[in-house]
Parts: sequence; structure tokens; C-alpha cells
Amino acid sequence: MSETIIHLTSRQAWESAQQDGAYRAASLDAEGFIHCSTVDQIVRVANAFYAGQNGLVLLLVAPQALTAELKWEPPAGPLPDNSATSELFPHIYGPLNREAVVEVLPFEPDPDGRFSLPSALSK
Repeated sequence: MSETIIHLTSRQAWESAQQDGAYRAASLDAEGFIHCSTVDQIVRVANAFYAGQNGLVLLLVAPQALTAELKWEPPAGPLPDNSATSELFPHIYGPLNREAVVEVLPFEPDPDGRFSLPSALSK
């Protein structure tokens, strides 16, 4: 699977990574990988875990440019609505090297606090 994958993070965390040379999500230390999504998964993930949060960005990542291992796996934990899924999610097993990030998109919620797919990602 070589499609672009997406990581959702705060603008502040991404800006800090610019000085550090690589991005490390808190989940990398806590769970051993950085959570990512596909274009088709990102809005559901955002609304489940980030509803109403401001100051977020979407990091569009080119999998072939990663220096860390990428694995496609089931969700790391239960979904917020406790539903089961057979979907696989991309997980990056190491720091995200800046060269793999091909675009950074602002990602703010709608007035009702829910997220919509940015027009730049619409098919």
C-alpha cells in the first residue's frame, strides 16, 4: 500500500519537530508507534478523538519516503463507539522523518466542533 497516509497532530507539536529534525508523537514512546490514517479514515478518527479541538494539522506522509518501518494493523485500542472493525490502520514504528511529510494542511473543526475532509483531500 503506497497511498499517502495521514497523521493528525497539533500545529505546536509539528512546529517543535521542525527544530528537532524528526517528529515523535507521544504514542511512539507509550505504544511503540505513531498512529496514522488513510484519507478515508481520517475524519472518523478526528471526530472520535479530537472533536472540538483547535490548532490541529494533518501531516500528509509519503510511505515510500519513511525511514522508519510502516505496518498496516488493526486499531490499537477499542473504537470510541465500541464497534468492531476489520480495517487496517497505518502505524509508523519510529520517528517520522520530515522528508516524508509532503504537505501540512490546517485542520480546524466546523462551528459544531466536528471535522470535515479538507477540500485538498477530496477525491
